[in-house]
Amino acid sequence: MIARTMALAVALLGGVTTSQLPEFAQQYRQRLGGAIDALTQVVEEFRADAAAHGLTPGEAIDRLEDSTDRLVAAQGERAQRALDRLASLQRQQEAFRDAGSFGRLAVMVRDLDPQIASRAFEDFEPAVPATMEGAVTAAGGFLTVLFGAGLFGRATRRLRRRRDA
Repeated sequence: MIARTMALAVALLGGVTTSQLPEFAQQYRQRLGGAIDALTQVVEEFRADAAAHGLTPGEAIDRLEDSTDRLVAAQGERAQRALDRLASLQRQQEAFRDAGSFGRLAVMVRDLDPQIASRAFEDFEPAVPATMEGAVTAAGGFLTVLFGAGLFGRATRRLRRRRDA
């Protein structure tokens, strides 16, 4: 009886925890948009500087990276990372836009940006899942944990029977 009660309690905790995934995904998407806005400003300024000197962004980066001045070369590497990161984050944002409710969770898991996820988690505030997505993830978490607890219980009972026999 105690084992079933514990399994049910852990399953409820699993359901409550997984019900927060859609809210975390929403807060992650908001952080993603903020990161894109900030990087876009940096990249646009770099592109404007390159154009003012008659260069494409790629040519400007090559010039910076080829410099014998280590500080200047490091700025070229940083500019390239900013361009690459912006493109990656924009692709992820587009994937979020194209995905449906549950697809957004898959996009987040598949393309999770550790820096954005970490910052989103620092400020994460749980919310009551008032969407179908939240209810389904809660039920899925509950049932998964309950099923896992059942398998674990069944395996331990078999081991005890073998040991006692």
